[in-house]
Amino acid sequence: MKSLGVLTVCGAELKSLPEGVQRVAAVLQAKGHAHAPVMLDDAARTAQQAADVLGVAVGQIAKSIIFRRKSDDAAVLVVTSGDQRVDEKKVEALVCLDGKRLGRADAEFVKARTGFSIGGVSPLAHVTPSVTLIDESLFRFDEIWAAAGHPHGVFQLSPRQLQTLTGAPVADLALAVDEEKLALQRAISLVTLRARTLDAEADVPSPCISICRMSATTGLCEGCFRTRDEIAIWSRADDASKRKIWQVIEQRMAALKE
Repeated sequence: MKSLGVLTVCGAELKSLPEGVQRVAAVLQAKGHAHAPVMLDDAARTAQQAADVLGVAVGQIAKSIIFRRKSDDAAVLVVTSGDQRVDEKKVEALVCLDGKRLGRADAEFVKARTGFSIGGVSPLAHVTPSVTLIDESLFRFDEIWAAAGHPHGVFQLSPRQLQTLTGAPVADLALAVDEEKLALQRAISLVTLRARTLDAEADVPSPCISICRMSATTGLCEGCFRTRDEIAIWSRADDASKRKIWQVIEQRMAALKE
């Protein structure tokens, strides 16, 4: 990815950015934020795409969800983790005090209210103020990444900095999820990140993420997706054998996602 620097973005560099990213960069610079926008080589229109490009867990992507408040046609922005789904009823309880509901925000509405296109909506620098809420799920992480006004633009921050930059309240806004399913998603995310180091490290890395518990349903370790036999032979296996085990692990994770 191509970095555009930190804080000291000069006038020429700022003008070379897409218009939406320019607005975000200007706000970040004015507020003294330590991380300027970064332009990625690949588009990051979804949380998963952004996580893949940045090499982080999908939950570390602060995705912006826009709703349309029916009572006054205002844009309602919910910033949540990339691995969460927003509970619309929870949002309505906080922002629709007249009893009316939220409506669907189409691409035209999002562009008109925020100045950004879907896939690159930043949590700040909207052309008209949005009613903004932050989902508490983001506070699981020390470092998160948010869209910077363009499908290729992102910037780094912490959840606390997101709250400071937007002035938005924090609340529980995510749909309730099955804890077992959530644990599986986290394990898959962590092991997938480990798999990306296969070609970068001289020695084949272990898939272990320090969750050593065998699943009664699958017969696999819930933290590395290996069988007991594969775990037992790992320390004495050669690199070729370890890479074959990694291939099987990745196949298992893909099947578990379905």
